[in-house]
Amino acid sequence: MRAAARKSWKTYALGAAAVAALLSSTACGPDGGTDDGAVSPAPSRTATGTTAPVTPGPAPTTDAPQPTATHSAKPSGSGSGSGSKAKAPACGDQDLSIGTSYWAHDSGQHLLITATNVTDKPCTLYHYPFITFGQDVDSPLQPMESPAKAVATIGPKQKAYAGLKLFLGGEKTKAYESFGIAYQDPNSNDDGSPIDVALSDEVQFVTVGRNPSVTFWNLDRSEVERFVFKAR
Repeated sequence: MRAAARKSWKTYALGAAAVAALLSSTACGPDGGTDDGAVSPAPSRTATGTTAPVTPGPAPTTDAPQPTATHSAKPSGSGSGSGSKAKAPACGDQDLSIGTSYWAHDSGQHLLITATNVTDKPCTLYHYPFITFGQDVDSPLQPMESPAKAVATIGPKQKAYAGLKLFLGGEKTKAYESFGIAYQDPNSNDDGSPIDVALSDEVQFVTVGRNPSVTFWNLDRSEVERFVFKAR
């Protein structure tokens, strides 16, 4: 029943040798260093011309600073959890309040699911919700888009969203007053059996066609809408 969805600075040394000659002017040109891939490399310089002779003495040394770059990976993802929260445990039934609503002027073809964290600790909604209608608990809805780039971690009182395509115009449908929902762990396994969720008073019932589908969880409602209403 499972549908898986999911430098270093290279310091440069000034290499110049003292040439034994009795002249009064000196010049020394450093070779430009090369960067091994630092995020913001310093501009390199290349010496031009020839070096002038210098008075005998010890070879000059560079006092140029030799920084060591430090890099920390920053989390990325479109509307999903931050790195500091990404280690939060998977959300379960006891952590969430589930709400349902229609989009205005939509004729009931799509349904928005809103999950609110009702605890005092963050939790993570992985992948997409397992949604079932009726007794067909072994065949949850399939996702309608590619896996999300990051997980949806929600803190206390925060929300995450998922959208459903219920039916197409002219399609034969069946009405339901509730649906089953289960949540996934990081390995795309369900975290417990589906629980039955009553639809809100605003929705009351949904009509479902032959191939309904669901989006991945997202903290950004507009991202959910983008997939729900994209061209078929």
